[in-house]
Amino acid sequence: MPEAVIEIRQIVKNFQVGDSTVRALRGVDLTIERGSFVAIMGPSGSGKSTLLNILGCLDRPTSGKYFLGPDDVAEMDDDTLSRVRGKRLGFIFQSYNLIAQLTVIENIQVPLIYQQEDLEEHHDRCVALAKLVGLENRLDHRPNQLSGGQQQRVAIARSLVNEPLMILADEPTGNLDSETEAEVLDILNDLNSEGKTIVMVTHDDAVAQHAHRVIHMKDGVIAREVINEPAIR
Repeated sequence: MPEAVIEIRQIVKNFQVGDSTVRALRGVDLTIERGSFVAIMGPSGSGKSTLLNILGCLDRPTSGKYFLGPDDVAEMDDDTLSRVRGKRLGFIFQSYNLIAQLTVIENIQVPLIYQQEDLEEHHDRCVALAKLVGLENRLDHRPNQLSGGQQQRVAIARSLVNEPLMILADEPTGNLDSETEAEVLDILNDLNSEGKTIVMVTHDDAVAQHAHRVIHMKDGVIAREVINEPAIR
C-alpha cells in the first residue's frame, strides 16, 4: 500500500466574523498517498481554499489532526510550522508570485535563501531546474521580460528547489491561455510521473481531469470524490 504523505482527521476550521462564527471546514478526513495527483474543486465558500491553506501550513486548524509524513503539524508552533513549510512543501500560485527585481535563476533560489542555504552549493541544481522547465536560455531575464507561461515555469522550478515532499498548486493555469495551460499541465504531469506528489486547486473540470483523484468540496466538507482512471496525459 502506498505511503501516506498527508493524513488529516476531523479537521475543523472556524473564523470569527463580528459576532458570528463561520464554519469553513466541518470535520474533513483526507489521505493523500505519495506520488498521487489530487485536484480539489468546489464553488466559492466551499472550503477548498481554506483546506489548501491548512495543507500548506499557511494556516492552522481550529481542531483535528494533520499528519505531514510522520509529524502532526496541527500541534506545531508558528516557527516550527514555518520551517516545515519551507523544507517539505513547494508552492505554485495563480499569480506566479515572482520577485520583479530578481532574475529567473535568482527567483528559483528564493526558497534556499529563506532556508539560509549556500546558493553556490545549489547553483547547478537551480540551473538544472531551469532547464527542466525549458528556461535554460532565460536565466538572466527578469519577470517583466517573460510571458505568463514562462513566469509560471519559473514558479514550478522554484517549487522544486527544496526537493519538497509535496507540491501545492493554487489555480496554476488560471491566468494562462489554452496553449500555455496545456504546456504547464504537461510539466505537472511529467513531474507526477516521476513520483512527485501534487495537490491542485482548480475551478476548471478539464484541468482537474489531469489528476488521479478529484475531491469536490461543498459547505466545508468533502461532498464526493471521483477517481480518474487513467488520468489524461
